[in-house]
Amino acid sequence: MTAQPSPPIPRPAAPEPVTAAGDPSDPRSGSPRSRWGTLTARLGDPPRRTLLLGLAGTVLMFLGAPGAGGIPVRDPILGNSPLSFWRYGHGAMIAGIVVYTGLALMVWAWVRLGRDVLAHRVGGRAVLTTACVWMIPMLVTPPLFTRDPYSYLAQGALPLAGYDPYRFGPDTMGGIFTDNVHFFWQDTPAPYGPLFILLAQGIVLLVGQNVLLGVIAMRLMLVSGLVLLVAVLPALTRRLGGRPAVALWIAVANPVMVVHMVGGVHNDLLVVGLLPLAALLALRDRFLWAIVVASLAMAVKASAGLILPFLVLVWAAKLTGPFWSRLVRAGLPSVAVFVAVFGACTWATGYGLGWLPALSAPSMIVNWLSWSTGAGQVAHAVAGMFVDGLNQQAFVEVFRAIGAGVLGVLIVALWWLARDGGTIAIRNAAIALALAAVLAPTTLPWYLSWGFCLLAMTAWSARGLQWVVFGSIWLMIVYFPDGETALYAPPYLLLCAAAGLLAAVALLRPDPLGLRAGRRPAGPSPVTDGARDGG
Repeated sequence: MTAQPSPPIPRPAAPEPVTAAGDPSDPRSGSPRSRWGTLTARLGDPPRRTLLLGLAGTVLMFLGAPGAGGIPVRDPILGNSPLSFWRYGHGAMIAGIVVYTGLALMVWAWVRLGRDVLAHRVGGRAVLTTACVWMIPMLVTPPLFTRDPYSYLAQGALPLAGYDPYRFGPDTMGGIFTDNVHFFWQDTPAPYGPLFILLAQGIVLLVGQNVLLGVIAMRLMLVSGLVLLVAVLPALTRRLGGRPAVALWIAVANPVMVVHMVGGVHNDLLVVGLLPLAALLALRDRFLWAIVVASLAMAVKASAGLILPFLVLVWAAKLTGPFWSRLVRAGLPSVAVFVAVFGACTWATGYGLGWLPALSAPSMIVNWLSWSTGAGQVAHAVAGMFVDGLNQQAFVEVFRAIGAGVLGVLIVALWWLARDGGTIAIRNAAIALALAAVLAPTTLPWYLSWGFCLLAMTAWSARGLQWVVFGSIWLMIVYFPDGETALYAPPYLLLCAAAGLLAAVALLRPDPLGLRAGRRPAGPSPVTDGARDGG
């Protein structure tokens, strides 16, 4: 225990000492040292070494991205300069090494930050400050681990060129935006809601034909969703039983957020801001506004609409009378608000409900991150051991149908179990969104953000956080920095899984490999200090 200080001994009043101007010992002197101390205190006193380590990582990724990331086909900056070697041959290989080195540093810094959070050595403000500093280089980097922002720009340009983005793919239009779209999506209509198409149109109107500026403008627009998430997180976390510092560490400082979502420029960023806002509004009895916000989220990505029936349960729980009567009285105005908001977004695009058939576009991706697709691939491989010439796609389609049925049953069960409303309904909605991400015909790493933007705000055990570390790191590397899939490179995946396992162990054991054998840490274990109270 810490000894209590003895009461001060009264002394005669003495004249105030005179300090020289600029003396660092005088807090009123305005010296650089005192100003810096005041600033860091306001920012939560973030751990300096961890902050700088992660920043070094994202700076390296920023430097490597012009050669190894999702670079434009014709780069107006490096393309005709002496630095163009960075994009080709050995230069691109070195750039890739730089990106992966930066990613390793950033992951290491994230794990170190997690230890401090668990041990209550840092608070939420320090975590947020650290994450924001890490993200600064990501705001202006070329896309990392994806080429999606080029598709977004092309889909925003299609209406301006007179084409329906829900009927035509970018190859119909041609031009600089089309040139940079991944070949897989060249003839694919937009699978996004009307609100996002309107926002993409606005970005193209703003930047004209400048692809690099378009990527940055698109990123800054989408980061508004992250700002919204940060604004809502403290209040919603306290309602859901978590710790704000832990939630910020999971949802904001996470490499998936920093590198995939911000660096990769995914429109899921808008969804992860709108869904928590809708949940908080519902828990604060602002039900109509909650439905409005959730409808806007669905107008970006259809999957966000899964939260709507759970919000109705939160509303119904506040009414009196039998359950089904309350459900009808909450459901009817909710449907009316949804129709009005979604209808307004749809009318504004001028293309009606043509986006609904386009929702099937992502199902063209066949990868085993989707549990149902993976089960179909495994079944085909097993059957192929006995029968030759079987069609893998037929197996995949059958298991996708089974997965859709299982998902439907699970969502209904989660909804029914949440009929008492309150925070249980929000938690079950988050689980439903997470299940939708992995049981859908196609799963991509950033799809997990739909549910985890809410699950991050619940209470977590130490073992649960280790799974978060492993899963986050592994999801970071299932795509290569240029946006091509790495899901069918087993040695690479095993190596990265081993790295993720090491990082997960290191969260609770600072020396997991025993490199400092015989030296015991002076302080208490971070598990005993912070894991069981929501850490």
